[in-house]
Amino acid sequence: MTLSLRLAPVIVVALATAACDTPRSMDVNRADGPLNAIDESNLNDIMLTAAAPDEAVAYFHRAYAESPERIDLRRGLAASLVRAGRADEAVPHWRAIVDSDAAIDEDRIDYAGALIRTGAWDEAEAQLDRVPPTLETYERYRLEAMVADANQEWDRADSFYETAVGLTTRPANVLNNWGYSRLTRGDFDGAETLFLQAISYDPDLFTAKNNLVLARAAQGNYQLPLVRMTEVERAQLLHTAALAAIRQGETDLGRGLLAEAIETHPQHFEAAVRALNALETEVRG
Repeated sequence: MTLSLRLAPVIVVALATAACDTPRSMDVNRADGPLNAIDESNLNDIMLTAAAPDEAVAYFHRAYAESPERIDLRRGLAASLVRAGRADEAVPHWRAIVDSDAAIDEDRIDYAGALIRTGAWDEAEAQLDRVPPTLETYERYRLEAMVADANQEWDRADSFYETAVGLTTRPANVLNNWGYSRLTRGDFDGAETLFLQAISYDPDLFTAKNNLVLARAAQGNYQLPLVRMTEVERAQLLHTAALAAIRQGETDLGRGLLAEAIETHPQHFEAAVRALNALETEVRG
């Protein structure tokens, strides 16, 4: 009896331990798959958005090579190639993706974006035409606007740009594109307004600042706009204004702006020096 009483707790503990161990190990094994999938999904997102472009390409290239049946990894590879400035390499991947049974409408939009980067405008337009009109995204309308611009369909371009601006909280780049579209059409005042709007959303967007100087110069205004700029940016913008002035026959004004650009730049401003030397040589000749 005493022996039984002494053994009972041991047996109970052993049974309890066994009862806990088995389900726990099963739960861990069961959770392993989903947790790994979640971790991998997060890593894929990070590589696409935050990693250096070449690092992202290397990551997805390796992952896709190991699992070529996974379309999500091929999407990641194609997207990372575009981000790395290698759209020509991305195009075959996007083409294979949109031709597969697992393709989604967003794939055609991304494919169109890669095609535009390679200059294949007609093919890009054909892909966008196959996207259902019910899919209304910023990227879709941004690309539609660019295609309309290429076709010189100005009303359509303006409509698409306006829609794209309304579908993002960060419209600086699309406002800059829209402004450049207006600039190429000769609507300099409208372009200036759009460039200023772009800069208000992203004060560091230098392309918009440079385009703003061009829009103002086209109207005979060579003074730099009152926007935030570094010394280097100021020198570069003075250089842009100088070249615009020279192209419009304002040679003396251009010479003065080049000299100011050279004086403003904190380092040697080779491009401005070359332009000024060429101007002086032409005058002496």
